[in-house]
Amino acid sequence: MKLGIIGLPNAGKSTLFNSLTKSSAETSNYPFTTTESNVGVAAVPDPRLTVLEKMYTAKKLTPATIEFVDIAGLVKGSGSGQGLGNKFLEHIRGVDALVHVVRCFDDDNVVHVDGEVGPLRDIETIDLELIFADLEVIERRIVRVAKAAKADKSLAKEAALLDRLKATFEEGRMAKSLEFDDDEAAILRGIGLLTNKPVLYAANVDEGEMGGGATSAHLDALRGYADTQGSPMFVVCAKIESDIAQLQDDERQMFMEELG
Repeated sequence: MKLGIIGLPNAGKSTLFNSLTKSSAETSNYPFTTTESNVGVAAVPDPRLTVLEKMYTAKKLTPATIEFVDIAGLVKGSGSGQGLGNKFLEHIRGVDALVHVVRCFDDDNVVHVDGEVGPLRDIETIDLELIFADLEVIERRIVRVAKAAKADKSLAKEAALLDRLKATFEEGRMAKSLEFDDDEAAILRGIGLLTNKPVLYAANVDEGEMGGGATSAHLDALRGYADTQGSPMFVVCAKIESDIAQLQDDERQMFMEELG
């Protein structure tokens, strides 16, 4: 499985990436620290593997893995060349799903590109940039398919689908808001639209809000939105998780117990 990590600058994308992959991608409290895509692989913990290894005296143990791609933060206007993230969106067209890191903590020492934290506004900014990026892809494809369809009538369905997608994007809606038949779904798989991918929301909170029962105005807003989208959401303190990931196993367990 391959996942793309997206979000605004300073949302905690690279910090979360480091905690997941035990990497050392640069992080800072100013925007655009990430200027190149970071790629890392994480093994999926599964205690069943250890049991099977003992049962069958396996010579080799190979866990499942997930590849993560961390791209530069997107900002309003990325689709027209603002910021850095727009040029990296092409790097995640082939991922299976998107992990959208949303900042849900207030900290005057960590700059927010819009001046203040607002999870739903931040999500809207990112979603619009994904729409703009997909619209650009669709417009180029429409030109190619229109020319080819003159000689190949079998492309008529794709042409109609592309026109429907273009109209949807121009209305500011995601591709996933539409329903597709099997033929259309097959066409879409070849395009890799960002707005048609499943999204997992990662609410990045401060240390005091860790835990399953964590709540705040920011978290409540994000939970409500994720529910309306039918998307899963999890709460994480990326900074603490990144610190834990750098520790040795015995130190890690001790530190986690101290944090509760």
